[in-house]
Amino acid sequence: MRTLPLAIVAATLLLGACGSVEYKDTNADVDKRPECVKGSLHPGETVPPWCERSQSATWSSDSKAEPIDFGKKK
Repeated sequence: MRTLPLAIVAATLLLGACGSVEYKDTNADVDKRPECVKGSLHPGETVPPWCERSQSATWSSDSKAEPIDFGKKK
């Protein structure tokens, strides 16, 4: 489970020159809450939204880049 986010981060670092990456992880916030650490008291009960663990990465590129003119001589 831990290798998937690392693969995403590695892939986004390779494309880092073309844009920017934002990585979000809620594991530390969930671990801080004592009610989330204990787990459910009743079998089959759904997990509260504040105890759900999620990981995401978003990539965006800058569309305002100017094309390079290789025809110019110095």
